[in-house]
Amino acid sequence: MRRTFAKIAVLSGCILATVGCDRHHVPLWSGDASILLFNGAGTSSGDVAAVEALLDKERLNYSTVNSVELDLMPESQLGKYRLLIVPGGNFMHIGEGLTSGATAKIRDSVGKGLNYLGICAGALFAGEFPNYNGLNLTSGVGFGFYSAEEKGIRKSAVPITYASGPTLDQYWEDGPELKGWGTVVAKYPDATPALVEGKYGNGWIILAGFHPEAPESWRSGMIFQTPASVDNEYAARLIRAALNREVLPHY
Repeated sequence: MRRTFAKIAVLSGCILATVGCDRHHVPLWSGDASILLFNGAGTSSGDVAAVEALLDKERLNYSTVNSVELDLMPESQLGKYRLLIVPGGNFMHIGEGLTSGATAKIRDSVGKGLNYLGICAGALFAGEFPNYNGLNLTSGVGFGFYSAEEKGIRKSAVPITYASGPTLDQYWEDGPELKGWGTVVAKYPDATPALVEGKYGNGWIILAGFHPEAPESWRSGMIFQTPASVDNEYAARLIRAALNREVLPHY
């Protein structure tokens, strides 16, 4: 009986909030998605869920792929997608969870035209970290952490200044500064790059050191001047810019 009531409650919730239940996740091998979201070893399940919620809201079809699946995926199959998104987590574990063949396959696919969006750990993973099987989409550049890390701060509301548009308080957690590669789209308060874009071969790359996709629930104990909905709208813009190879306003 309790299970029956639970099912009714879930169905009622879907009726009252159809957008939240309108899933755009499609099977990995179906060929019906242009976006591939990595959810393998080293990724944060919470951030994977946040990106999925955003993709669903934007009505963008996507497939998810874990470490084993990505290792086994032929390069010809990977190249059928237009965008690979690697979310936050632990960039060392992301790289270590993949074979060197898998990272070489990703790098080759990006060079041939697969676009790439790296968020926080995904941005670090895009750099050169040979000890952690990094992708090296950045011509030999590896990234360090934003200076707040040196002060013992692990997560915070950080005002991000954009080349065009208002400053937005964004959720940051152990994210990198992206100095030395690409074109700077946005900066941290210390003027180091927080968001960059550029090319690797024929692939378009956007790297973010912060989490514009972060939901309201992540903000507990922090003060933001910018609503989560506004930050999430910017995250959606980044996804579409990466997908469509759009050059963002930059410094």
